[in-house]
Amino acid sequence: QGPRFVSAAPGGGFAVSEECGDVKVFTGGRELLCSLGSRYGHRFGNPAGLCVDRDGSILVADEQLRTVHLFPERGAPLCLVSAGLRRPAGLACSPFGQLFVADAGDNCLKVFKYCVRSP
Repeated sequence: QGPRFVSAAPGGGFAVSEECGDVKVFTGGRELLCSLGSRYGHRFGNPAGLCVDRDGSILVADEQLRTVHLFPERGAPLCLVSAGLRRPAGLACSPFGQLFVADAGDNCLKVFKYCVRSP
């Protein structure tokens, strides 16, 4: 259960996915800020790639569950992609609301458009 993927996180910190585990968020001083699983009551299968969007939300690909979830700074997690993925690995966000998913199961890059509105 070692580290797999890493991404910059809001506030100068970083987030790390752990194989068959959780996603941990650290401060810029390398102190543990939170575990996304514990903070949101979310159970990951096998978290892989992650990124942070322009609103500061953390997006996580789950290889086992074949999903991409968005974890906002406030509010409940949202499932952005729940179909069409075989083994999502890497993620990247554009500042224009595009989500790029490297799908290792299909040997291709998939592009999604999303918009999340604050409640």
